Amino acid sequence: MNLIYTDVSKKHGPLARVGPDDLLTDDPDIIRLMSSARSAYTRSSWYEAMRLDPYVDNVFSEMSVPVHDQRRAKMASAYSGKENPHLEADIDEQIASFLDLIRRKYLSTSAVVKPMDFGRKAQYFTLDVITKVSYGKAFGYLERDEDMHEYIKTTEDLVPFLTFFASVPLANAVLNRSWVKEKLGPGPEDKKGMGKLMGVARDVVSERFGENKKEKSDMLGAFVRNGISQRQIESEVLFQIIAGSDTTATGIRGTFLYLITSPRVLNKLRAELDAAEADGKISNPITNAEAKDLPYLQAVIKEGLRIHPPFTGLIMKKVPPGGDNIKGQYVPGGTRIGHSTWAVQRNAIYGEDVEVFRPERWIEAEKDRLMRMEQTLDLIFGHGRWGCLGKSVAYIELNKVFVELLRHFDFELVNPGKPWVSVNYNLFMQDHMWLRITHRERKA
Repeated sequence: MNLIYTDVSKKHGPLARVGPDDLLTDDPDIIRLMSSARSAYTRSSWYEAMRLDPYVDNVFSEMSVPVHDQRRAKMASAYSGKENPHLEADIDEQIASFLDLIRRKYLSTSAVVKPMDFGRKAQYFTLDVITKVSYGKAFGYLERDEDMHEYIKTTEDLVPFLTFFASVPLANAVLNRSWVKEKLGPGPEDKKGMGKLMGVARDVVSERFGENKKEKSDMLGAFVRNGISQRQIESEVLFQIIAGSDTTATGIRGTFLYLITSPRVLNKLRAELDAAEADGKISNPITNAEAKDLPYLQAVIKEGLRIHPPFTGLIMKKVPPGGDNIKGQYVPGGTRIGHSTWAVQRNAIYGEDVEVFRPERWIEAEKDRLMRMEQTLDLIFGHGRWGCLGKSVAYIELNKVFVELLRHFDFELVNPGKPWVSVNYNLFMQDHMWLRITHRERKA
C-alpha cells in the first residue's frame, strides 16, 4: 500500500483525490496544518478501526478531541521517563538478552551455519522492551525464543482486516454495532486471537488494583497514579504493545538491512564506534546520551527511518465544517485527508537522491536545511496533539541496539537475492530475514 500511495502522490500532486470525499497529501506543511495543537481539524472515521479492544477506545482511536487531550496529558509522563527512573536500564537489560540469545543459539562458525531470522528476533526484542518498561517484567520472548501468547501471529492475522475497515468506514460502522460485537466480538476468556490478548492485558492490569495491588515505577504505575481507570488502562495496554513493538521493530529491521548491505556505510559507522570506544567516549553498554554525541550513528538512524518509515497508515483527518482553503484550493468540510507517509519521506528537501540510503545527507546539510529535514522526518511519529507518545522510548532503543550488535558480531545475509519477506498493511509484517552471525574479532 505504501508504494501505491507514493505513486498516486507523484502523479497527482500534494492533494490527490482517492475517494468521493477522500484526499491524499504528501505535503509536510498540510500535515502540520491538520495536526497542530490549535488546529480545527479532527480525527476522521479512519481511526475507529484502530480500536483494538472493540468496547473501549484507546488514546490512538479516541475521536473526541477533549477526551483525547485529557487522557494524553495523563499518559505523557509515563513515556517521558519522569516516573520511570529505570527506563534506560530496563532497555539495556533487554539488549543484553538479545545478545545472549545470539550467543546461545545463533553464532555461526566457518564450519557450521546457524541462520537467525533477524526479522522475528528484532520484534522479540521490542516486545520484551515494551513489556518490561510498561509492566515491570519482560514477557520473555528473547529468553524463550518464541512468540509468547501468540502475539505476533494474532497481530499478523488482524492487521489486514484493520486496514480494510479503516479504508471502508461503512464496513467498520457495521462491525461496531452493539449486536454485532455481542455476537462476534472477542472476549478476555477466549483461548486465541484478540480475545486472548485482551485477557493478558486484563491480567497484567488487575495486579495494580484491589487490596493486594502492586505499586511500581513503570508506565503502568504512572497510568494508575494519574487517575486512569482500570478498564481504560486495559484498552491502552492492548494498543501499547502494538504501538511500542511493531513500529520500532520495523525501524530496526529496515535500518539494519540497509546498513549491512551498504559496506561503505557499515565500515564508516564501525570506525566511528571503534574510535569512540578507544577514546573512552562510550560505555559498555552505550548510554543514550553517549549515542546522541555520535554524529554518524545519528545520521544512520535518521536515514534508516526516512527511507523506510515504520508506519504508513493514512491517519486521516477531517476538514472542519466550514471547509478550508489549502494552498489556494478550497476543500469542503467533512473531507478526509490522509498522509502519504512514504512519499513525504521522499520530499525534495532531502535532495535529488531520495531513493538512496545515504546518511551523509544529515551531516552535509547546512543548518536551516537540516532543521527542515528533521522536522519532515519527525512526521513519521505524527505531529502536534496527535504525535506519538512513545517516540522518546523508540529513539533510546535505536540509539543502543545497533551499537551493541555491531560491537560484538559480524552479519551477512544468507540469501542476498531475497533478503526478507516484507508485507505492508499500514504496519509492516517482516520476517525470513535470515542472517549468518559470527563473533566479531577485535583488532589488537
